[in-house]
Amino acid sequence: MLLHDEVTAEYRDFAAYAAGDSACFEEWALAVAGDAEVLAWLSTLPPLKRQPNLVFAAARWHGAPAPGPYAGLRDVLLGQGPAVRETVMARSTQTNEVGRLATLAPVLSLVEGPLALVEVGASAGLCLFPDRYDYAWPPVGELRGSGGPLLSARTTGPLPVPPVHPSVAWRGGVDLNPLDVADPDAVAWLENLVWPEQDERRERLRRAVEVARREPPRLVAGDLLDHVEGLVDEASRHGTPVVFHSAVIAYLEEPDRVRFHDLMTDLVAAGRCRWISNEGRRVLPRVTGGRAVPAGRFVTALDGAPVAWSHGHGHAIDWL
Repeated sequence: MLLHDEVTAEYRDFAAYAAGDSACFEEWALAVAGDAEVLAWLSTLPPLKRQPNLVFAAARWHGAPAPGPYAGLRDVLLGQGPAVRETVMARSTQTNEVGRLATLAPVLSLVEGPLALVEVGASAGLCLFPDRYDYAWPPVGELRGSGGPLLSARTTGPLPVPPVHPSVAWRGGVDLNPLDVADPDAVAWLENLVWPEQDERRERLRRAVEVARREPPRLVAGDLLDHVEGLVDEASRHGTPVVFHSAVIAYLEEPDRVRFHDLMTDLVAAGRCRWISNEGRRVLPRVTGGRAVPAGRFVTALDGAPVAWSHGHGHAIDWL
């Protein structure tokens, strides 16, 4: 493999993923893939810290205008390299995209309640409130009446439209670095992670922060592999424990992904919890099961069995 080939492929993949959602990020990622000097700088970062979302967010944190031309990103990366590197190393892509609830709520409706939710990689815990949102799944149906913001996902297939909002008796989660919705710096970083042109997502995030501030969930700081079982036991005192995660397991090294899959399989087999996963098609290969997943879609699964292909930010769900 030639020098920088892995980084080049990662940024080209990201450009394909961003196409149609962010012209700025698509342009930046393609330009990075062809810029030897920037690729050399990226190659000095640990592999899990080279991800485009994180690097672009760190550059924006240090003044790269977005939307804006690639030259602005390049100037910040190469001109403020040490400062950007410090931000990359200290922070993570805790996007906490509440729009994903539009793809998770139908799966939650398949689990008998009341539910006791355990989110893995909870960030600020914004996705722990599926009962506080209304939903639209055009063209198959909708669910209203919560009094909260409306989330929408374009739908194909026989989606099970929930007849009522989920009954949530308890909500908690684990994250290496839980974000406090009362901390202005943490909220500013969350806003900075929203892609440049996506003002609707930014406004949705602000409303989600307001929802979470009214009833902050229980968030534990630490490694998910160390805390999931304890949180499942705690949750079981309140309702049916449901461990769920979205765009999180990709940040684990491969051996830990295997450990996590084995742990969740064992917990489900023992009847201790249900498991909803929503990850990229290559992240949990035993869940994907060799099935052909459309490009740009996540594998949404219940208890290790795929039920839908979903857009990573919750814009669409193709029920199987």
